[in-house]
Amino acid sequence: MASTHFHNGTIWRGAGVDTADALLVHDGVVAAVGSADVDRHLAALDTASDSDDTLDQVDLDGGFLMPSFGDGHAHPIFGGLEAEGPQVRTCSSVDEIVAEVRRFAQAHPEIEWITGASYAGSLVDGGLFDSRWLDEAVADRPVVLRAWDYHTVWCNSRALELAGITAETPEPELGEIPRRGDGSPLGTLREWGAVDLVDAVRPPLDEAVRLRALERAADYYLERGVTWVQDAWVEPADIETYIAASTLGRLTLRFNLALYADPRHFSAQLPAMVEARRRVEEHGDPLLSAHTVKFFADGVVENETGSLLEPYCSSLHNHGLRVWEGETLAEAVRAVDAAGFQVHIHAIGDAAVRQALDAIESAIAANGPRDRRPVIAHAQLVDSADLSRFAEIGVIANMQPLWAQLDDLMTVLTVPRLGESRASNQYRMRSILELGGRLSFGSDWPCTSGTPVEGLAIGTSRQNDAGEPAGGWTPEEIVDIDRALDTYSTAVAYQAFADTCPVVWGEIRPGASADLIRFDHDPRHLSPQELAVTAVRTTYLGGVAVHSSI
Repeated sequence: MASTHFHNGTIWRGAGVDTADALLVHDGVVAAVGSADVDRHLAALDTASDSDDTLDQVDLDGGFLMPSFGDGHAHPIFGGLEAEGPQVRTCSSVDEIVAEVRRFAQAHPEIEWITGASYAGSLVDGGLFDSRWLDEAVADRPVVLRAWDYHTVWCNSRALELAGITAETPEPELGEIPRRGDGSPLGTLREWGAVDLVDAVRPPLDEAVRLRALERAADYYLERGVTWVQDAWVEPADIETYIAASTLGRLTLRFNLALYADPRHFSAQLPAMVEARRRVEEHGDPLLSAHTVKFFADGVVENETGSLLEPYCSSLHNHGLRVWEGETLAEAVRAVDAAGFQVHIHAIGDAAVRQALDAIESAIAANGPRDRRPVIAHAQLVDSADLSRFAEIGVIANMQPLWAQLDDLMTVLTVPRLGESRASNQYRMRSILELGGRLSFGSDWPCTSGTPVEGLAIGTSRQNDAGEPAGGWTPEEIVDIDRALDTYSTAVAYQAFADTCPVVWGEIRPGASADLIRFDHDPRHLSPQELAVTAVRTTYLGGVAVHSSI
């Protein structure tokens, strides 16, 4: 039995909750909060007959202790796999990407398929990359690179050839093959209907590689103070990887799996989802759950596949991609909800958000009241008429605060497609909160950084790395630091049903699991630029230090 006494610092317990000056953790759970209560418990420990009990003293030295972060929407296996291929994420030009792919190919002649992620789509006009550019690096082996959005891939000619993608290939369902003037495929594939053509001929990854990627992702998160992650795109092979990692004792933080629902195969998927959930529950690892189903309602604005109420600026008739046609999304959501799953819907455009809200509302009407905590992820563009519906229906808006800035992605790809007026209505975080809705934060890593403090710096300033614009972009949507910290911690725990677990987590109160993070400085008193680079000193899971920068 071990106890840890935290003192001489600020114990932050959530927005609107008084801070404390001391905390006692006993056997992995919070035993006492505040110096008076802690002193009473310490006195009781001194007089207890259990001589095996130990007490560690942690002097915060004026620092800050809070509930650990959660990531309400991410793709950890994808993130961990990026280190297995050419390192293109930091490349700032096509020439740099080609050079890195060439270097990697020469260093790894044994690799049959060269795969990597993730390049910046804003490097080329319209995000359209040519296969012939990659042919300059590697012509005799297939090369497949994912874009930052993970909705797009860039292939060399050999990959297109092996996938059978030619000028005669019809446009796939739920996908797009951009073409040259003669009808031949350019080399960019958009959305999974097109990407699946390549994935169908790629050999599966060795399980050892996938396990290594998951461990790498866990290390990444623990270093950043994250102890729970919503894996928001889980396919059958991923379930096996998570269960294998658990069996081998290689899970080091909490994961919930959101099982991917594909409109092309959904009728056959639901029984398999129920079985996957049963297997995970039967496995009995408190760090692993699978109670969520993930839907895509649309794509992304940068590809013009985000589903919009009004057309894109580039076309009078292009409203983007509607993944589930007609009433099919509502029907599938009702079925998943009736099976007791939490619903998690990717919805970027305002039409997709409305479709998602309608589908969730129909499930509530059909299946009756219960604690369901449905999630709409991203909610990049929400029509004003739909803002209040998040509170009315009880839907959690899981947003990515890092995206609410005028970076290259926004200025080069997003704003030109939406237009200035519509673009100014993106990421309406504060509006949803002030209308009584629930907001949680996520990163969508590896699409963008999984470092919570970077997202917090943007969400509380709406400024980019250069501190621009003065006063923030769309400053009326700035979230104050206390609510932002809450949204990246206790609000994500609510999304995760943490308060219903046998040992509650995500809060600092007696009886809760001691899932905590320590900073050397109070993040509430840092400038956005300072906050973005402040490091987590220690991450605790169940009272155990699972990461320390000391």
